Amino acid sequence: MKRIVTILILALVVLAANAKEKETKPVAADNGNTATTVLTGSVTDIHSGESLVGVEVKIEGTDLKTYTDFDGKFTFSNVKPGEKKLVASYISYQASAETVTANSKENKLDIQLKPSL
Repeated sequence: MKRIVTILILALVVLAANAKEKETKPVAADNGNTATTVLTGSVTDIHSGESLVGVEVKIEGTDLKTYTDFDGKFTFSNVKPGEKKLVASYISYQASAETVTANSKENKLDIQLKPSL
């Protein structure tokens, strides 16, 4: 009986030590291209030039989505460099798709939306 209790206690100590080791191990960094950039821009009405508030802007093929602020401006942070297709949609306007090449330099895109007929 003593042996069984001793083995169980030893097994619990080993399991507890192993669990603690897993908690404190740092997560390995992504060895891929970790450089990111920022995409910014604005959305306006094509006829009046007025800034549009609350326009949904998303990067096609990703889960990244944002909305324009009170000045019609939007920002995407932590975007991997490369060619991106941004889709802007707003109620009572036709959706617009624009392509931009995200790089380490200027990443600004101005989008103009046409009202729906």
